[in-house]
Amino acid sequence: MHRSFRQANEASAAVIAAAIEVHREMGPGLIESIYERCLAHELALKGLAVETQKQVTVRYKGTAFDAPLRLDLLVEGCLVVECKVVETVLPVHKAQLLSYLKLVDAPVGLLLNFNEVLLKEGIHRLILKGADA
Repeated sequence: MHRSFRQANEASAAVIAAAIEVHREMGPGLIESIYERCLAHELALKGLAVETQKQVTVRYKGTAFDAPLRLDLLVEGCLVVECKVVETVLPVHKAQLLSYLKLVDAPVGLLLNFNEVLLKEGIHRLILKGADA
């Protein structure tokens, strides 16, 4: 089991509750950055550590470099949250989140599509392969 799996799993429940609160308050139809900022604020109000637009470092065969990739939110240092406002969540969105999980060694990620009438229809929870074993 990944060393941070339990912590990320617990944080994911708090993030989902906070995202539902943001969606209930703001409704669908806004741009991603608004939901991201509101969600970060909601999580901070709940006492969770949140980093926004976290720079991703790529490590490859003995070299490391900062990539032009930024995580929307990194919660408690172990949970990646990507906010979307799309008509349909596509496999490429999930692949992006899984790549981020590998790059930052986070066991769990949430893909939140705020472009839903009911946010629960837009919540996708992904687990890094082997993180829960």
